[in-house]
Amino acid sequence: MALRARALYDFRSENPGEISLREHEVLSLCSEQDIEGWLEGVNSRGDRGLFPASYVQVIRAPAAEPPPPARYANVPVGGFEPLPPPAAFKPAAQQPPPEPFPAPPAGYPFPPYGGSYQPSQGSDDDWDDDWDDSSTVADEPGALGSSYPDYEAAGGAPGRYRLSTRSEPSLGSRGGGLPPGHPHPPGGGGAAKSSATVSRNLNRFSTFVKSGGEAFVLGEASGFVKDGDKLCVVLGPRGPEWQENPYPFQCSIEDPTKQTKFKGMKSYIAYKLVPSHTGQQVHRRYKHFDWLYGRLAEKFPVISVPHLPEKQATGRFEEDFISKRRKGLAWWMDHMCSHPVLAQCDAFQHFLTCPSTDEKAWKQGKRKAEKDEMVGANFFLTISVPTGPGASLDLQEVESQVDGFKAFTKKMDESALQLNHTANEFARKQVTGFKKEYQKVGHSFKCLSQAFELDQQAFSAGLNQAIAFTAEAYDAIGDLFADQPRQDLDPVMDLLALYQGHLANFPDIIHVQKGALTKVKESKRHVEEGKMELQKAEGIQERCNIISFATLAEINHFHKIRVRDFKSQMQHFLQQQILFFQKVTQKLEEALHKYDSV
Repeated sequence: MALRARALYDFRSENPGEISLREHEVLSLCSEQDIEGWLEGVNSRGDRGLFPASYVQVIRAPAAEPPPPARYANVPVGGFEPLPPPAAFKPAAQQPPPEPFPAPPAGYPFPPYGGSYQPSQGSDDDWDDDWDDSSTVADEPGALGSSYPDYEAAGGAPGRYRLSTRSEPSLGSRGGGLPPGHPHPPGGGGAAKSSATVSRNLNRFSTFVKSGGEAFVLGEASGFVKDGDKLCVVLGPRGPEWQENPYPFQCSIEDPTKQTKFKGMKSYIAYKLVPSHTGQQVHRRYKHFDWLYGRLAEKFPVISVPHLPEKQATGRFEEDFISKRRKGLAWWMDHMCSHPVLAQCDAFQHFLTCPSTDEKAWKQGKRKAEKDEMVGANFFLTISVPTGPGASLDLQEVESQVDGFKAFTKKMDESALQLNHTANEFARKQVTGFKKEYQKVGHSFKCLSQAFELDQQAFSAGLNQAIAFTAEAYDAIGDLFADQPRQDLDPVMDLLALYQGHLANFPDIIHVQKGALTKVKESKRHVEEGKMELQKAEGIQERCNIISFATLAEINHFHKIRVRDFKSQMQHFLQQQILFFQKVTQKLEEALHKYDSV
């Protein structure tokens, strides 16, 4: 007798090896024994794979053929919690499916949104004992972490207002007495189902979930938004754009100096920052840059925060490394100041303007940034998009544009890697091979000159001197080749490194937007089937529209800044190449003129 099961709820597969289910669908089971909360079987479309055991009800029915052998019977047990039944669905970090799919183990501490960010570890960039203390941001006046009791009691105040995407049905309609906004799977745990709901991603480690995009699209975001926190998207000639910073500025990074503390027991490099809008210099260590990057990468899930230059465990105080890091930080700072959103962020402004000697002010601003409530799902509440006739986006066109940009970033990443490899190899040849070969030629001319000097006749002295000068010219040309990569190829590779960081950010940004589009498509299907109210589906589409506006604005900013940077850098590269060959030509012309008097 074959084992079968009936699907109680819709389930959309998220990972390889899973299969999708439709409510009331009958499936064939490979085994009645679940594997870490998952069953294996074959759906009505012939697809075979895993699905949540709590989403089906096992039934028994005769079958002509024996069930297929289970492929996942040898999956190791342990390390994952079984998927809970719908009535007890957890809103917190959900464990991924069991092996054979790769996933972090239970309790794995995934990094802040952005994936590539890792806090500083070891060396002179460790947090000092005086970097923080045990006080909390709630103790500080004006801190973001407070609960705003005055606003709740008085119904708000000028400059700050409460935004919410939640619907507030009665407790009974949510099933199981769950509070409003509490996540729950389809069905509501025994309550009568009045309408279908958009399913949640079972992979709680996906960027769409971790960034808060899913919670926002499903209408669970709620928080106070200050006027200063609003991020405006406007319609420009190329489509959605971030509203320009009304007070643009730049910031130079100069004079990296080695400093000590604890009576010389600890050494570090401090960089002098001079913002143009204040004119007041401050000193920051790499650990300060690293902290700021972590905060921004977590706060802005649809903005490409530029990556910092790589850390280095040894050789931190070598002159070449310090110079290279300063140039990398200068590029990073330029992109930060050029971004209309990042440049005006409170955490960034605190980083630029807080006096280096005022530890109390620094710690207060640091804790305020760390207690910022406008992160995760609430971040999307701060985005203001165009409204009115002609302001809405066609989601099919948005999807096409995003797919085109995805293909563009893939190709650009491949080309950047190739150019970086080629430039690095060419620079290595110039520093070692070309220098050696030119100086070998110079040495040969010098040997010839020394041989001719054995002739003591006066009329040959001029020729001997000219050949000796030619030898010196080739020796100098070898030095020019060795020094040239610093002038032209190194700046190109520094720019490529910065953009490779941006290109690494965009898959996560695109994933958030794609996840929102998926929820819209699912809600539309429910409306067509009469399982969801049109108003609820329109709310999901409206929130997806906000994410789409922000994504397209970030894509447009990337292209705008890319054209500016590569135009400037290619001009610099060619100018330096021309100067280099002019120097080579000058050396050869000087050698040539020596033969005029022979």
